[in-house]
Amino acid sequence: MTYTADSGAVSATFHPSAEAEQAVTGPGTISRFVAPGSVTQGRFGLYKFRMTAGAGRADPHFHRTFSESFYVLSGTMRLYDGGDWIDASAGDFLHVPEGGVHGFRNDSGAAATMLILFAPGAPRETYFRELADISSSGRVLSDEEWTDLFARHDQYRAT
Repeated sequence: MTYTADSGAVSATFHPSAEAEQAVTGPGTISRFVAPGSVTQGRFGLYKFRMTAGAGRADPHFHRTFSESFYVLSGTMRLYDGGDWIDASAGDFLHVPEGGVHGFRNDSGAAATMLILFAPGAPRETYFRELADISSSGRVLSDEEWTDLFARHDQYRAT
């Protein structure tokens, strides 16, 4: 139990959609910061990814300090569960606990949208902003630079 008072508190915070930050994290991929950890007291982070046909991907990787869950809203996403790539469509869900290898990509010929939930609410918006900066600048990172970027954000390539 994390709340022990005898009566409820007035503690909700409203965050209008118009105020949610967005970042173009790669060609054809828009990441919307629906409820980052900074507004959920670090309990979770919720992000919406919109990807055009064939855009967006995260190669197989894992995280040490947070879980990640995927919920497909529209289109078809390829989700990696650590063993197989699965075609996931609207309504499909994949949960990956800490240490679980996973990845995603949009190989389909159509746009796709999904929600990604991180728990606890790691500051993934910092990572997504860095990806957006790299994408908008056209900068090409070396393998070593990618490894460093990933490590700073608790992301490790699966081998």
